Amino acid sequence: MSEAETNNATPEDAQNEYIEDGKNKLIVKCKFCGSKILEKKTATYILQEKELPLMQQDVNRKEGEIQKEMVKEYFHVENMYMFENIGFTHQVDSYKYLTCADCDAGPVGYFEIDSKQSYVALSRVVQC
Repeated sequence: MSEAETNNATPEDAQNEYIEDGKNKLIVKCKFCGSKILEKKTATYILQEKELPLMQQDVNRKEGEIQKEMVKEYFHVENMYMFENIGFTHQVDSYKYLTCADCDAGPVGYFEIDSKQSYVALSRVVQC
């Protein structure tokens, strides 16, 4: 898929390219260092809207302001022991954000404290 096609990709396109039988078809890796985050077929593709802090904050933002974006596509990981390399931030409200355990890039997703469920944002990782 070309860059222009990727920018206009729909959830159905993601399902065709990255999803097989509702699971991640490919290995999920950190987009910065290439560290493996999830093995093939270990997470379920879901659509849900959740606001996450940007991975790279603008240096010109107001002091204390956290820039965020709405993310809609995730891999749902039921058991945190399914991860290959993942880090957890300190608790923020009822969440912990997920980061790459090797390079600390993130957040690549979030972990719900109450349900103990993890969600990896497709737009924040690469798959191969």
